[in-house]
Amino acid sequence: MHEESIKRAGEIIAQNTGADSHCTLALIDDDGYPTASTITASKSDGIKWITFGSEVGSNKANRIRKCNRAAVCFNRSGDHNITLVGTIEIVTDADVKRDMWYSGLENHFAGHDDPNFCVLRFTTKRYNLFVDWKDEVSGEL
Repeated sequence: MHEESIKRAGEIIAQNTGADSHCTLALIDDDGYPTASTITASKSDGIKWITFGSEVGSNKANRIRKCNRAAVCFNRSGDHNITLVGTIEIVTDADVKRDMWYSGLENHFAGHDDPNFCVLRFTTKRYNLFVDWKDEVSGEL
């Protein structure tokens, strides 16, 4: 059951990456409070890691520089609620930026080589999964 839920959660995340898909990213603000925003995931590897496109000087990037703890949630009207908790980092490597680029980012950046474009890479430490109306499972990676 546990392995099935983890695999299915990874499939759901993969289906919800790229243009026209959204999830919630929660970070810690300057005062130590959680703040959540809707964001599009670029790519993922199951529930292990997820990437996002952002601006180097954005509020998200600035918060990550101060505190790298984060949570990500994929939710759809009772069908699933995938909550991942872990750490997040800012990546500016040209190869990573090229690999994580998806259509839709061109609405915000000149291209994957835009100096204002960066990748936010979230790495899961623990999870809480409710998928396909099945019992909730939680654990650590």
